[in-house]
Amino acid sequence: MSTTIPDFWRTAWDAAQPRLDTLRQSPTRTPLPRPLRVGQLDSEQLDNELLVILKEPLRKGLDLLKSAWGVDHEPELSLVLRGLLYYFSVWNTGATYGAKLQNLKYQVSSRTWSSASTSSKAPSGLPRRLLLSHAGLTVLLPYLHTRLRSHALSNAWPDAPSSDKRRKVWEALSQVESLHGALSLASFVVFLWNGRYRTLADRLLGLRLEPIKRLVSRSVNYDFMNRQMVWHAFTEFLLFMLPLVDMKALKRRLLRASANLQPLSYLPVPSYFRPIKEDTSTAEKERRGPYWSLPTSECAICTEEAATTVAHMIAPDASERRQELAASEKWMPEAAPTHPLNTPYITSCGHAYCYVCVADRVLRAADDGGDVWECLRCTAPVLRIHRADSDTPGFGDDLRSRTIASGSFDMDGSSLLDFDSDAISSTSPLSDSD
Repeated sequence: MSTTIPDFWRTAWDAAQPRLDTLRQSPTRTPLPRPLRVGQLDSEQLDNELLVILKEPLRKGLDLLKSAWGVDHEPELSLVLRGLLYYFSVWNTGATYGAKLQNLKYQVSSRTWSSASTSSKAPSGLPRRLLLSHAGLTVLLPYLHTRLRSHALSNAWPDAPSSDKRRKVWEALSQVESLHGALSLASFVVFLWNGRYRTLADRLLGLRLEPIKRLVSRSVNYDFMNRQMVWHAFTEFLLFMLPLVDMKALKRRLLRASANLQPLSYLPVPSYFRPIKEDTSTAEKERRGPYWSLPTSECAICTEEAATTVAHMIAPDASERRQELAASEKWMPEAAPTHPLNTPYITSCGHAYCYVCVADRVLRAADDGGDVWECLRCTAPVLRIHRADSDTPGFGDDLRSRTIASGSFDMDGSSLLDFDSDAISSTSPLSDSD
């Protein structure tokens, strides 16, 4: 079955041949590059961040001169900074600093401004009148609006009577703000649709951002994001680990290590310049603590705490504090003990303390992670304590009537108490048979 082409199709094909030949011979036109919307919005965000970075130290500097200057003159400070940034960026180069980072530059799309003469153009190549109008809308007008609004609020224009001119001006200002917000929203919606004219001022003046280089491959660099993620993970790790570190114990160990460090031992110093080492046996025999002369019937820890409290209250000076400690060591034989022993316990070095005092010191040293607690009478390390009984030299037979707890514990805090049920039943902890 043969198919025949109708005559009118053949005639139409022959008539379209010249037009098709022209289209084949014409050079292919590449589509005009369109700037990405996200790049234009990022450039605006970068400009705002730059303004904040420059304004914050200046505001703090004004606050140092006078406490209220930074807040009172913030609009003027923003005006000056915006003007300087606009002059050195848009006026001279035709692009803001944020737009340069995004490979964007302002271009004139209106024929009215494109036909301007060369003499009336700014260093950036854009018309002077256009840039002055744009600077007035983006730099000067926000300052005037901020000052007018703050002046109206400080003088209570919204609370004035409805017939007052100030109230009418306030209502007109509110209507203008509402109109500007609606127009800005409509302009932004159109910008999201076609990607032209980022702001309302750019749309009114015909300024749009165009790529500086026509053929630019968009490469995504993740170096900054990776560095930010690593830093964020590191800060999260520090926030998790720092509460687990005992800073007091760490500081104590560092101070002890620095105190034990002797730089002269690492230097080639002759022996006669080195400090003479004291005989270890003689030094151990002459060990004396700050309360070595205190009578055995008094608690050295109670005396130290009382002297420290009094010294901080009435003798904050170091010399006066030493005098207070020396005065606390004096003892009259015929006088009663100033700080008697309550529930005496004997340390491993053979000295007696109150149970509550010595237990608190030993447990505190164990909890801090440092070395063992040193005795205040002989500076010997306290490794173990036990209850003083009637067989202990220097203590009478009435100790059982003054104590109800018996037992001992080591430096690690184990076996804190082993209460005696007979003592509890026979003696009350709040009474003393003496």
